[in-house]
Amino acid sequence: MPSVVHRTIEIDGVRVFYREAGPADAPVVLLPHGYPSSSFQYRGLMPALADQWRLIAPDFPGFGYSDAPDDFDYSFGGYAALLDRFLAELGIDRFALYLFDYGSQVGFQLALKDPSRIAALIIQNGDAYEHTLGPKYEPLKAYWADPSPERRAELAQAVTAEGLREEILGETPPATAERISPDLWHLAWPLMEPNRDIMIGFFQEIANSVRRYPEYQAFLRDNQPPTLIVWGPEDGYMPAESARAYLTDLPAADLHLFDGGGHWLLESHLDEVVALIRPFLSRTL
Repeated sequence: MPSVVHRTIEIDGVRVFYREAGPADAPVVLLPHGYPSSSFQYRGLMPALADQWRLIAPDFPGFGYSDAPDDFDYSFGGYAALLDRFLAELGIDRFALYLFDYGSQVGFQLALKDPSRIAALIIQNGDAYEHTLGPKYEPLKAYWADPSPERRAELAQAVTAEGLREEILGETPPATAERISPDLWHLAWPLMEPNRDIMIGFFQEIANSVRRYPEYQAFLRDNQPPTLIVWGPEDGYMPAESARAYLTDLPAADLHLFDGGGHWLLESHLDEVVALIRPFLSRTL
């Protein structure tokens, strides 16, 4: 199986850690990560695809092994701007984009900068339709309506070691949960704890991204990128309806819901997901 290499690059004074696998001249798949993980979440997917494609997974500032400078713009737009410069430094001008969790919000804002760069989309538990937001969004909605210190403090209780465990295991049934590595939260928390205030700040930033959902949907309608949707419906934030909503704007998308799968589908159903991604990328890149 191909090796994954681990590199750093400086972007505007920020040291960015990233993982890379595959031939340097192969078509590129960009893998922005979600919360509360980092590029670590793609450690299984990358070697499984690197015989034919070049996989690149950076850590966002404040996550993983990248820097967390005080003066960075910790927003999805700030991350998208950094990814834009990151791609320019690596000389990448066209790529397939994996949209997952926070990475989907960053990815959409990156795509809006130059839709012609997006060769294809793989969407996995990354939402873009407000009317399908799941029940676990209710505390966030309450905070958005009343961003008081008290509500912020309530949400902040989830940004703990135990909170990360709950965030990752979520609603998945026991047979699925036992396939999700505890490394996801045990390794993430020591790196995240010093940046806890940054993480809490994203609770409000999510609202800003939700307001931009119509722009994301227009990007999909206007550009019709080839799209594979792989989804774990046992997800309190993004249930099956969140996946099906994409068909409104992408009627030709290939949609697959995985029974028993939850938010961390690459942990529990990696083989099945890879079996769908490989032919999809072969057709589109």
